[in-house]
Amino acid sequence: MSLKKVLITGIIPKQGIKLLEENFDVTYSEDQPFTREWILEHIHEFDGLLLMGTQGDKELIDAATNLKIIAVNAVGFDHVDIKHAQEKGIVVSNSPQSVRIPTAEMTIALLLATTRHLHEYDQSIRSGKWIDVSEPQFMGTSLQGKTLGIFGMGRIGSTVAKFAQTLDMKVVYNDAHRLSKKLESDLNVSYVDFDKLITTSDVITLHAPALPTTTGKFNATVFEKMKKSAYIINAARGVLINQNDLIEALESHKISGAGLDVFETEPEIPDRLLKLSNVIMSPHAGTGTLEARIAIANEASENILSLLIDDKARNMVNDVSKYAN
Repeated sequence: MSLKKVLITGIIPKQGIKLLEENFDVTYSEDQPFTREWILEHIHEFDGLLLMGTQGDKELIDAATNLKIIAVNAVGFDHVDIKHAQEKGIVVSNSPQSVRIPTAEMTIALLLATTRHLHEYDQSIRSGKWIDVSEPQFMGTSLQGKTLGIFGMGRIGSTVAKFAQTLDMKVVYNDAHRLSKKLESDLNVSYVDFDKLITTSDVITLHAPALPTTTGKFNATVFEKMKKSAYIINAARGVLINQNDLIEALESHKISGAGLDVFETEPEIPDRLLKLSNVIMSPHAGTGTLEARIAIANEASENILSLLIDDKARNMVNDVSKYAN
């Protein structure tokens, strides 16, 4: 009996695909990802797809005439046409558990680096200039006693809340779905409406998915209402922030700074943003650790294994009627 075939479209640590190689005929390029043209030409040969580094759009789905599952190697799935996949009977699954800790770590790293001006200090020393941090213009901001406003209190947001509390921060949050009173108590967080979140928080971190209701949520109107001393941190989805409005707010010092791991136009970054000293940036590296990438690939592999071997959908984000609860 021939093995079912699985295609991996991106560069993934070999340790993370061991489960797939033990159970399927796996096609994987270890040196560089397959081209989009190659994928479209060959996708009809495969039963499962571990998707990374390419769009799971209508064109790809229409070409995937034998595909049963698209396992996204991430928590976000806005690059997949899940409705069209659903119409074709293809399960789309994501990997929500494995991204939680590394993305929360990156959020806290950006939060600390931004509020303590670490990028400016580093650049100053590298240029041979030793600045005197007793001068107010070079001082950072302490987080102790400050209010962290979390937009999107899911797995990652909840983890960031716990991390922030070790820094003695007060945590408030806003989400489309309020937590239970018990969970709020367990997490030691308070629900506030969106307007209160943006007007009272000293730092705002973003952890919401990219949806029509969240796209461009943080715009010029919001930046006008935020404290001038406030910072915004985004390690979720670039489109949550109107990038041009953020640039204007940073240029005019309507807010104090930003820490960005994701961008509305990535990988293209506007020159105006690159020139700003009150923003620190990283290249969508929230899960950029070996441990995290292995764990995410394992979770995506388990999604494929569960469907192709046991006929059970795990972490399904669309509604294929055969597998829906």
